[in-house]
Amino acid sequence: MDYASRQQQFMEFYPAEPAFRWAQIERGFFNPKFSGWNDVLNLSKAMRQNLADNIPWISAKLSNLQKDKAGDVFKAALELADGQKIETVLMKNKRGQWSVCASSQAGCAMECGFCATGKMGLARNLTSDEIADQLRFWLYWLRENKTGAERVSNIVIMGMGEPLANYDNLKTALKTWLRYTDIGATHITVSTVGLLPQLEQLLNDQNWPPVRLAVSLHAVDQKLREQIIPSTAPDFFIKLADWAKRYFKKYGNRRHHLTFEYLLLQNINDRPQDAKLLADYVNKIGRVKINLIPYNKTSARLGRSADEQMEQFLAMLEKNGTVVTIRRSLGEDISAACGQLANKS
Repeated sequence: MDYASRQQQFMEFYPAEPAFRWAQIERGFFNPKFSGWNDVLNLSKAMRQNLADNIPWISAKLSNLQKDKAGDVFKAALELADGQKIETVLMKNKRGQWSVCASSQAGCAMECGFCATGKMGLARNLTSDEIADQLRFWLYWLRENKTGAERVSNIVIMGMGEPLANYDNLKTALKTWLRYTDIGATHITVSTVGLLPQLEQLLNDQNWPPVRLAVSLHAVDQKLREQIIPSTAPDFFIKLADWAKRYFKKYGNRRHHLTFEYLLLQNINDRPQDAKLLADYVNKIGRVKINLIPYNKTSARLGRSADEQMEQFLAMLEKNGTVVTIRRSLGEDISAACGQLANKS
């Protein structure tokens, strides 16, 4: 099976076409009014027919769609050309617009103890087309289903997979979104467990787009984090703190903070001493926002911190001078919330 991008396939068919031709086509991909190759009228009729016969307009097709009880969250299982399936989520945000949660891999190799995707193992990386087309899928879906709020204003790469383990394809997809949509860089967030080599790579990559980053911390004790996230590198917190300070020198400004995500697990990492460790660690680094995440039920034998415990944890962090929020848990009733994506209806 050939996973070459559509652009590579197009150039194989039409090597003499000028470079701007593909840019015109790609702009059409993100026009919700276009439904297929026949709508790209700046191409000849013969070209449109040949492309329709040989290159899919979109790299995935809908396999299953679910809606939560409130009608604010939709989860789509998409089937790729080789039969692999991924999940992507559409969520209504506080602005009354929509956020898309996109996947970067089919499955995941990180084996995080709280995450259903991690129990699947890794099937393969997604191509840049397969990542970018998850946004296109929802743009087309919104056009056809008239929800009253058609605009996608935010993208989070928090679906299936570890995004930075698919660095090159992720970067290409991010740049595609920034080039052909009105979604700005600070409205796109890449979530990572903290792969240190790739974090160093993006820090030195002059072509890395200035999107926001969210690092999944979940503990500040090395041994405890290794239990929660087996892929944790030795001396992780020392190296991450050093990296974060250099990150702020390059990217830090009023709108470009760094987020540390912290999943609260009952009687594991939600104690007062855990909050104190977290606050002390963050305050040594600088402009970090903490995002507390309630645990969403999976097959793992883990408990969700009580609401009162979460509020106490948040209050202790605020008392110690940190910027902190608790993430709203959306779509749990259709297994669309954080850590639940595993191709299960």
